[in-house]
Amino acid sequence: MVTIQAEKLIDFVTEVFVRADSSEAEARRIASYLTTSNLTGHDSHGVIRVPVYIRWKKDGAVIPNQSIAMVVDTPALAVVDGRFGYGQTVAPEAVQIGIDKCKASGLSAVALRNSGHIGRVGDWAEMAAAAGLVSIHFVNAAGSILVAPFGGVERRLSTAPFCVGIPREGQLPIVLDFATSIVAEGKVLVASRGGKKLPAGALIAADGTLSEDPAQLYGPCTPGGPRIHENGTGAIRAFGEQKGSGLALICELLGGALTGTGATGPNRRFANGMFAIYVDPKQIDPEHFFDGDVARYVKYFKDTKPAAGSTEVLIPGDPEARSRAERTANGVPLPDDTWTAIVTTARELGVSERAVQTATA
Repeated sequence: MVTIQAEKLIDFVTEVFVRADSSEAEARRIASYLTTSNLTGHDSHGVIRVPVYIRWKKDGAVIPNQSIAMVVDTPALAVVDGRFGYGQTVAPEAVQIGIDKCKASGLSAVALRNSGHIGRVGDWAEMAAAAGLVSIHFVNAAGSILVAPFGGVERRLSTAPFCVGIPREGQLPIVLDFATSIVAEGKVLVASRGGKKLPAGALIAADGTLSEDPAQLYGPCTPGGPRIHENGTGAIRAFGEQKGSGLALICELLGGALTGTGATGPNRRFANGMFAIYVDPKQIDPEHFFDGDVARYVKYFKDTKPAAGSTEVLIPGDPEARSRAERTANGVPLPDDTWTAIVTTARELGVSERAVQTATA
């Protein structure tokens, strides 16, 4: 395991993306969002993605230094095209449009189409919450066929994330953010590179056998080699049986079909679509009931006798806040295989050995 201080990790990853033709501002933005995912404990959406992003850039699947194009613009609704730019650039642009429209009218919706990988969706819920807004996000990944629907063994869904953010007065927001599969694809990636093992039965083989072996998704894996999900014959399973499978379908239809990205399917260019709804509590709640009742109910929710094996009841966002505090203080832990893959990518782009040594010093 290698442990790297967050600022050093951001600096190193910034140099990688500068070498891959991103502007300094975009490179640092990508590096900051990826590192923030690691800080919050979501290693699946963190710097482990660096080799994948660079491979996509080389293949032309993602284009550096893009900006959104407005397709539909009304007082309460926008449809924006990310033009296959990095999600860490085009997603915050789309979210800011939603925030601005919501502040003006109390309610807004934004459909983002054709975005590069938008990373941890919780980042965008946190951005809206910082502006005092409730937000709901339905996301799909066109071309990323990874998940078998309930009752099936063949891939038909992306991991189809769903996210809700709720601001709280004087406290961190409540952010519910999850893939509608048992695990996100990135967690399979982490497991394949020496990280946390997958839960029992997270994957399903072509013959219907349950599995925890990342090779089901990627095919045979070498320590430093690429992870290409088209090489696998198995699938990730939808969580919660028919409930998770049904929610995944809704994310495909709203995040994909409704945005214009398209629901996932074979022979498609990778793109995230996100349909997001924003609500201003200050305009829907002129009597200021919301904040007080959120505080009351969260206390009531958590104030229960813990079940066996638990020390307390947590709400969405609690584990992330604790991880962020611990890793900000002590550094971001990365499995050796993960760091090796990142460094290999950096060297291929011409990043110096001195930069590698500085990151780990």
